[in-house]
Amino acid sequence: MGWDEVKQARRRLSQEQGTITKDWGGRIPIALIYPNSYYVGMSNLGVHAIYRLLNSYREVVSERAFWERENQAQKLPILSLESQRPLSDFAVLAFSITYELDYFNVVQILNASGIPLYATERDDRHPLVIAGGACVTANPLPLSPFFDCLGIGEAEPILPEMLPVLSEGISGNRDELLKALASLPGVYVPQYHSGTPVARQWAANLDDFPTTSTILTPDTELGNLYLIEVERGCHWGCRFCLVSNAFSPMRFRSIGKLIEQAKLGLRYRKRLGLVGPSVSDHPQIEELLVKLRQMGAGLSISSLRIKPLPSTVLTEMAKGGARTIALAPEAGSQRLRQVIRKGISEDDILEAIGKVAEQKIKQLKLYFMIGLPSETDEDIEEIINLTLKGKNILDRQQSGCRLTLNIAPFVPKAGTPFQWLPMAPLPTLNRRLSRLKNSLPPKGIKLKCESPAWSQVQGVLARGDVKLAEVLANIDEVSLSGWRKAAEKCHLDIDYYAHQRWNIDEKLPWAILDSGTKPAHLKRELNRALH
Repeated sequence: MGWDEVKQARRRLSQEQGTITKDWGGRIPIALIYPNSYYVGMSNLGVHAIYRLLNSYREVVSERAFWERENQAQKLPILSLESQRPLSDFAVLAFSITYELDYFNVVQILNASGIPLYATERDDRHPLVIAGGACVTANPLPLSPFFDCLGIGEAEPILPEMLPVLSEGISGNRDELLKALASLPGVYVPQYHSGTPVARQWAANLDDFPTTSTILTPDTELGNLYLIEVERGCHWGCRFCLVSNAFSPMRFRSIGKLIEQAKLGLRYRKRLGLVGPSVSDHPQIEELLVKLRQMGAGLSISSLRIKPLPSTVLTEMAKGGARTIALAPEAGSQRLRQVIRKGISEDDILEAIGKVAEQKIKQLKLYFMIGLPSETDEDIEEIINLTLKGKNILDRQQSGCRLTLNIAPFVPKAGTPFQWLPMAPLPTLNRRLSRLKNSLPPKGIKLKCESPAWSQVQGVLARGDVKLAEVLANIDEVSLSGWRKAAEKCHLDIDYYAHQRWNIDEKLPWAILDSGTKPAHLKRELNRALH
């Protein structure tokens, strides 16, 4: 046993409020694994929601586990947080996977725990290994050889069907259990897939499932906030975006439930973090924020749409102590915003920046993508021009607001109209990024840029099939050179997955899923974008 890790776990537990500890006697022990650090994982509201949901069942005990890079460098075993047991002690390992680049850590976790990596190499003596999350719902293929089953969609409708089957079959024959799981809605069992597309599951009424911070800890990025999910999905239909295409329909929590959850949260934290892909779209957002402010709540909102952006929303956020506002123009030119179906004009963007400046907010973050389909060098110049116009507005108002740009390369995602399109070549992305770096920081604008090389890896994993599993299994160290060596060893054609346009009539690897969005709609949207 790694005593350093035991000490680290106990130190973390001593700082937590809301930890759930249960006796293991007569219960199914499920390890809820987030394949990244505790610091990152405990800011993920999905982890809180699933932890609470699993532990709400009398017959289940669920404990958390994380992947810490420094522990792995020392070859320390991975232990659960609550009871510091090795993962091999659990009956079920349930991975919650949010980002493609965490696939590397999934492999590391299984290897470090002495559990056979491939599902076909495991038997009744080993834990059942399952996974869910945004990446898995979009395209489970690259990871599918490692998992006994994968949940397609949201956990709330899947788990109540799955847990009775696990209760009955977990100590019996593994093949019988897998066949029983394969018959459930939203459950993909690679070894027993019937050929019928697995239908994505979603919770019809969010009010039935409170999704808030379950555990509070200072040891995380959002540690000073009590998080509350306001809505799910997005109805704007940006053509690059996974959320609006694969996580529909858009659903809102009732204002009554949100106020109830806020009252509970304010017992623990002075500030509330309102979470969702498009929080400001809530039909009663202004009324909600006014009521939360009357309760004395400090406020932070994960995402605001540039249009509509009611002034009341910004006013209440400023009164609630919000220090940063994030807006996403995505592209600099009107032409390119039309290609991606962003639905906003330059006037809308500048008007929103003006509203932020009036509120004396400390920092404005603008999100842009480079390498979008049909992008040219002129479109990069438009990002520079638009940003400088925004900076002038902030300076004229003497607001003291810092302007930060977050720049990410476009990565085609399964289940979106752009799933058939390639990423821009790496030299193009690097050249365009250099242009932004040379133009904007000298004017006092901070840039945060995602690595084009790592974005290329993400692109390969996002559009990957089962061939990717062999590459992931052969990686000696999690680094770009480790990835490239493994890809070369396994004869993986990186260019095909990341940089080639695919035939619109070709069968896609993720055609085994029914996301709820008709392929004809995606093709129609692609054609509209290209014309």
